[in-house]
Amino acid sequence: MTDTTTVYWDPFDREIANDPYPVYRRMRAEAPLWHNSQHDFWVLSRWDDVNSGLVDWPTFSSSRGPILEIIKANVEIPPGTLLMEDPPIHDIHRRLLARVFTPRRVLSLESAIREYCVRCLDRIEGADQFDLMTSYANEVPMRVIGMLLGIPEEDQLAVRERTDARLRTEAGGQMKVSGAALMDTELFANYIDWRAAHPSDDLMTELLGAEFEDEKGVRRTLTREEILTYVTVLAGAGNETTARLIGWLVALLARYPDQRADLLAHRDLIPNTIEETLRFEPTGHAVARYVTRDVQLHGQTVPAGSAMMMLVASANRDERRWDGGERYDIRRRIDQHITFGLGTHYCLGAALARLEGRVALAEFLNRFQEWEVDWDNAALSSTSTMRGWESLPLRVG
Repeated sequence: MTDTTTVYWDPFDREIANDPYPVYRRMRAEAPLWHNSQHDFWVLSRWDDVNSGLVDWPTFSSSRGPILEIIKANVEIPPGTLLMEDPPIHDIHRRLLARVFTPRRVLSLESAIREYCVRCLDRIEGADQFDLMTSYANEVPMRVIGMLLGIPEEDQLAVRERTDARLRTEAGGQMKVSGAALMDTELFANYIDWRAAHPSDDLMTELLGAEFEDEKGVRRTLTREEILTYVTVLAGAGNETTARLIGWLVALLARYPDQRADLLAHRDLIPNTIEETLRFEPTGHAVARYVTRDVQLHGQTVPAGSAMMMLVASANRDERRWDGGERYDIRRRIDQHITFGLGTHYCLGAALARLEGRVALAEFLNRFQEWEVDWDNAALSSTSTMRGWESLPLRVG
C-alpha cells in the first residue's frame, strides 16, 4: 500500500493480497466506486452494487473476458468460451453444456469423489505433517474433472498442470495474455480424436454427439474446434477453484478452533460450513467486466470502454448485508452469497464444487480431528481474480 491516508487497492500488490479485507472495508465505507489510475480500472465493493452489476450484463459485459488483463489485452475470444460471452450466444452454449452437466450426473459422482478422497488420505496415513494442497486439495478436483471428461488417470496430472499454468502469474505480476495462451485447445486434441473413434460414458462423448440449434437457426452438432473449446473451459474452471475451496476449509477451521470443535460435534453442519467458507473466503475474490456505456454510480461517471472490477470478496462481507460479515460463523444463516456469480453467468459447476467440498471435508474430518497450520511456511497464490493457498503445510495429531 503506497498511501496510508487515502484508499488504495492494487490487485497485483502482494502485500495487499496477503490480507485485502481492511482495504475492502475502507473502500465500502469511503469509496464505494473507486478508480485505480495506475492500471486504469474502476472498482465496486458494496453488496448492492456488485449484485446489480453482475446481473446487468448489457452494461457490464463478459464479452471481453472476466479477468482484468484479458479485458485490457482486447484479444479475440473463441466462440463457446462461456465465461467470455453474453446473451444470446452465451445462452445457446450454456444450454448445450447444461444438458450434459445435469444435477443427476453430478450427484452420481459422489461415490467416485469419496473414493478419490479416501485414496489420497490413505497415502498420507501415519504422517504427522504434510502439505494439504499437494497431498489432497489439488488431487481430488483433478481426478473428478478427469473422470468427467474421460481423460486417462495417468494423464490427469499433466493436464491439470498445463491448464493451471495459464492462470498463474509471477509474484506481483500480471497474466501474460494472448489468444493462443488463453485457450490452449490442442492439449485435448488427441483425446477428442480418440473419443470420436472410441465412445464412452463421459462428457467428451456426449459433446461429440450433441445436437443443437445454433445462433443462425441451423440444427447441427458441434465442430471439433467448438468441442475443444468447451473441454478446455471445463478443465480450467473445474480444477483450481475447487482446490482453493478445500484449502480454505481446512485453513479456516484451523484458524477458528471453536468453529472446528462445533463442526466435529455436529457433522450435519458440513453443508453450511461449505457455504460460509465460500462467503467468507471466495476463491475468486474479484470479477472483471467491460463497461459498454457511460454509467452513473455514486456521483461519478464511469465511461464506456472502461474495465470494472466487481469485488465479490468485499460484497460477501458487506455489513449492510451481513450481520457481523467479518466473522466466520459456520452456523450463519445464508440465503445467498455471490461467490458463484448471479444471473446469466451463474457458475455451471457450482453444484459439483459444493459436492466435492462436502465430501472432501467429511473424509478429512474422518481422519483428522486436530491439526495446525505451519503459517510461517504457508504460501498464498493471488492473481487479479483468484486468491487461495499454493502451499498449506499441516501438523496433525
